[in-house]
Amino acid sequence: MPRSSSLAVWAVFLSAVTGGLFGGQLLATQDRSFEKYKVFATALAIIEETYVGDVGSDRLVYGAINGMLQKLDPHSSFMDPRSYSQMRERQEGRYYGLGITIQVRNGDISVVALFEGSPAYRQGIRRGDVIARIEGEDIKGWTSDQAVRQLRGPKGSTVNISIRREGYNELIPLAVERDEINIPTILGAFMVDGSTGYVRLRDFSETTDRDLSNALHDLSGQGMKQLLLDLRNNPGGPLDQAIKVANRFLTRGDMIVYTRGRIQNSDQDYHASKDSDFTELPLVILVNRNSASASEIVAGAVQDHDRGLIVGETTFGKALVQSIYRISQGAGLALTTARYYTPSGRLIQRPWDGEFSEYLTYSLREQDVERDHEISDLKYTSGGRQVYGGGGIEPDFFKPGPIEGFVPTEFGRLLYARQTFPRYAQKYSALGDTRITATATGRETVSRGFAVSEAMMRDFRSFLEDERISINEESFLSDRLFIRSMIRYEIDLALFGIVEARQRLLNDDPQAWYGLSLFKEAQELSLLPKKSTLVNP
Repeated sequence: MPRSSSLAVWAVFLSAVTGGLFGGQLLATQDRSFEKYKVFATALAIIEETYVGDVGSDRLVYGAINGMLQKLDPHSSFMDPRSYSQMRERQEGRYYGLGITIQVRNGDISVVALFEGSPAYRQGIRRGDVIARIEGEDIKGWTSDQAVRQLRGPKGSTVNISIRREGYNELIPLAVERDEINIPTILGAFMVDGSTGYVRLRDFSETTDRDLSNALHDLSGQGMKQLLLDLRNNPGGPLDQAIKVANRFLTRGDMIVYTRGRIQNSDQDYHASKDSDFTELPLVILVNRNSASASEIVAGAVQDHDRGLIVGETTFGKALVQSIYRISQGAGLALTTARYYTPSGRLIQRPWDGEFSEYLTYSLREQDVERDHEISDLKYTSGGRQVYGGGGIEPDFFKPGPIEGFVPTEFGRLLYARQTFPRYAQKYSALGDTRITATATGRETVSRGFAVSEAMMRDFRSFLEDERISINEESFLSDRLFIRSMIRYEIDLALFGIVEARQRLLNDDPQAWYGLSLFKEAQELSLLPKKSTLVNP
């Protein structure tokens, strides 16, 4: 029997059985659902046939689905085929192409990020470059989708592009060989001193646990005796990777997280299932207001088991589990199907208002050291310390630092938000770098380990004036260390790589230095008598 026929027979049988079990109630529900579908289909048909302008059916349907999901919660969302594909790439951590992120700016295809070690990086392409031609064709006015389709291709194939860069009089032609692009989730792993390791996790993907394992064992080989784990600005990722990362620091059998929902198998308890070499390693975790989801699972589990100290700001507060459903034509849904709880029973999800506005602007508001709590939010760690749920992971030691560990003035935040630091860094080249040999004017060269001089600070001020940014003298003076650090970081990042950029930025980072001062307190946590096994409700 053909598959379609057997499915049809099964559907008839199922309908008969359910009709016998539930009778008129199920039929009434089906009738109500059909009436709702009919209303939608009728409205869609009228719009397509009579609306004054041309409209695409896909755009109408996608917009309707997205509007429906926005009535549920701030994180359920619809993904068109392009967005769904990009999401899968981030989760899988790889694709084939040049290794750049592009964006349309003023009709130009601009490079806004690139992965270190990628084909684009090896050829000398920089953030801020404009891709002016692909295979000899002027691409001014192209969409980013059009450009991506031309830039990606089979591994080993070549694409010819021409880039425009500030300070160069003519276009720079480049032949770039496509390769597999591995999207890194670790942005810097190095020794701070002879005994302290540092690892920054940018986000979570399907390669995160493997990458972290490699980094931890490499640092151990360099003498690491304690670890600063940086989860600041980490938006999260797959639940299984959060569990595996937490397992690196917890004893086999320790609960990591549990989920509760409506659908089958949504009620799950997750424990550390493997032995690890790092369960005794003194641990300090840095978080801020933009640490969310999977990063909160790791921080919450470590805090509840008194396994390490959490330092920084109260995290975002996203404790909703999204299940990804692929629907027709390559589109997808990210639908909230469960909530997660830390081992002590804390719900980390923050409440939201009906329009989500207050919820979504959380990271723009200043935080108080103390905040009000409901009695029901009070829980206890395994060692008896008080912790609270109902709105993110609260740090054990509070230290504000919303931008790279600094608390700049409104003027400094404006400079950061307007991308002035990476744009200023575009005028610099590395001494001895021969990847781009075209003739340039008005460019500066720096060598590895350079210092931001007073001349560079004056030049940056001139740059701001050219950009028509009004300089607040008092704020500029107050933000001097922040500005100097950001200039150096962006030049280091563009010319000498993420590890060197992060290492040098860490030397100035107030939040990180506060965390580095607390390893004695982190070590003392291991001495707390365990009063609870943290069995969830």
